[in-house]
Amino acid sequence: MPIRLGTQGWNYSAWTGPFYPDGTRPAEYLTTYSRAFGTVEVDSTFYAIPAAKTVRGWASRVGDDFTFALKLPQEITHEQRLRHASDQCAQFFDVARELGAKLGPILIQMGPDFAPDELPALQEFLPQLPRDIDFAIEFRQRGWIRDDVLALLTEHEVALALVDARWVPRDTMLELAARPTGRIAYLRWMGPNRDIVDYSRIQVDRTRELESWAAVMPMIASRVRTAYGYVNNHFGGHSPEHIRMLQRMLGMPIVKPEALSDQLGLF
Repeated sequence: MPIRLGTQGWNYSAWTGPFYPDGTRPAEYLTTYSRAFGTVEVDSTFYAIPAAKTVRGWASRVGDDFTFALKLPQEITHEQRLRHASDQCAQFFDVARELGAKLGPILIQMGPDFAPDELPALQEFLPQLPRDIDFAIEFRQRGWIRDDVLALLTEHEVALALVDARWVPRDTMLELAARPTGRIAYLRWMGPNRDIVDYSRIQVDRTRELESWAAVMPMIASRVRTAYGYVNNHFGGHSPEHIRMLQRMLGMPIVKPEALSDQLGLF
């Protein structure tokens, strides 16, 4: 199945021991991570456009089949609210292209105060997106989930991010899985809140939620070129284990943490 699963971020010291082998240095996290999962969502690009050298460094530390999903900078989504941002977008897309074939989708994550009455901004923004990059957009108000918005996204082949979080009911998102709007699908498992601060272990049993998503993911993947999915630590405490749970449910190969310990001695 054309499904790529990973976590939101990789630079967590709390993962050393439970996921990264003991003794793994922060500089080794990304390379070690890439031996277990084939994609990652990069959160740091939300806060600033990275230097081209930094992006090339990411690419150099992973294999040829690895892909990075990048968040569009908050300057564009939250501060300028998609308006008058062509220069910043062009700069960001140029840097993103430094990843070459390792560039996956770009997530346009809108803020919780971006309301449906700002639809004109979205209508003006989407036609400016380059065609050589895949995009997904995440809305954090339920009012965006309506037919005219879905039609607009379909027109510009931008995926509606399917999110397991508090702002849109899970049942609604599961229903939308049958209506892809882009060339790719983009799934995010966020959790209901930010109460979890220990990322070293599972603290909330999310088996039932993941089973409901695993049941529809083959259908999602059959309707798009690639389905990307990323788990946040706040979903249940330790996102690498949730990815392995999804992999088991979907019959995908699994790399266990102990296998990473064996591999570490080879490098």
